[in-house]
Amino acid sequence: MSIQQHLEQRIAELEMKVTFQETVIEELNQALIEQQFILDKMQLQLRYVVNKMKDMQPSNIASQAEETPPPHY
Repeated sequence: MSIQQHLEQRIAELEMKVTFQETVIEELNQALIEQQFILDKMQLQLRYVVNKMKDMQPSNIASQAEETPPPHY
């Protein structure tokens, strides 16, 4: 194999690697975009739940420790 053929083979291999890497980078980018969308949605849901919890009125029922035992005890 001549030097020129060897160099052409190396260039072809490098071009294939670059193409593969570009594909992988694009796939990873798409996965990251999807994950960010899911994360944003979860944060919005969490804020909603936190606000709902803050708006809840305390219960009128006393805790078990505060309740007096029934008369038969």
